[in-house]
Amino acid sequence: MSIIEVKQLTKSYRVYKKREGLGESIRGIFRRHYEDVHAVAGIDLTVEQGEFVAFLGPNGAGKTTTLKLLSGVINPTSGTAQVMGFTPWHRKNDYRRRFALVMGQKNQLWWDLPARESYRLHQQIYSVPEDDFNRTLSELTNLLDVERLLGQPVRELSLGERMKMELIAALLHRPEVLFLDEPTIGLDVIAQHNVQKFLNYYQEKCGMTVLLTSHYMKDVAALCKRVVIIASGLIQYDGSLAGVIDQFSGHKLLTFEFADTHRPDLRSFGEVLQETWPKIQIRVARSEVPRVLAEVLRDHPIEDVSVEDVPLEEVIATMFRDSSSEPT
Repeated sequence: MSIIEVKQLTKSYRVYKKREGLGESIRGIFRRHYEDVHAVAGIDLTVEQGEFVAFLGPNGAGKTTTLKLLSGVINPTSGTAQVMGFTPWHRKNDYRRRFALVMGQKNQLWWDLPARESYRLHQQIYSVPEDDFNRTLSELTNLLDVERLLGQPVRELSLGERMKMELIAALLHRPEVLFLDEPTIGLDVIAQHNVQKFLNYYQEKCGMTVLLTSHYMKDVAALCKRVVIIASGLIQYDGSLAGVIDQFSGHKLLTFEFADTHRPDLRSFGEVLQETWPKIQIRVARSEVPRVLAEVLRDHPIEDVSVEDVPLEEVIATMFRDSSSEPT
């Protein structure tokens, strides 16, 4: 069952463009020059109940704008969207009680108060019964191992601890849909792993529908089976994570470990990426992989060989560069 349905959704902003120079500044008082910026340029998107979907794109692609539209924070220029049967920008209370939005660069907890006090405020805002509140809070704090920090002012917590507290605040009313905007931004490797592990477990346990934006590809690989890529306000790809590499990467990485002391020159087969003797790694066009393997194995004694896909980060970065270089 579709829980999110978006059709031809657009969001444009009228932006004042100030020209250089004193004379232009004075003229700007009487006649201003504006440009229309299309943050979202007409997207169609359907998300099924219980899906964990990555929503990727370069800076300025329209990811956060889309999440704000779906959460009702801003109104669209045109188009329609339905989330759990609600139009988000109508901002009905029944809708607000059924979703949550977590933004990695925005705080929803009171800075100078312990998180426990902010949670009590959330309980009242969302009308969570006392027994349900205590049970959910206990479950979440145990899963994230932060029970000892509930009485500590939020400003005294580390970045990773604050993000855990933000996730608890978002989940206290047990939302059916969760929008996550770069939840691991700025976190160290351990904190990122802990947040990923928690989200993976809790989403599967509760069957939440999650839409995640992130520039950290390990978040995507660890959590999401489906990827939607947006650039210049338009969806460029919608499919499986493995399909991104299959569709947008025309190369494979071949790593050879040689058995003798003779160091061959593999530059004729592809781009040499690493050479730490006796290992040499080269980038080869997908169509050339069988031929290169056959010739190298025929002409040289090999201890080991591996064939790998190009890393997801590299594929996505190439897509972003290509989309930003296209004429608008």
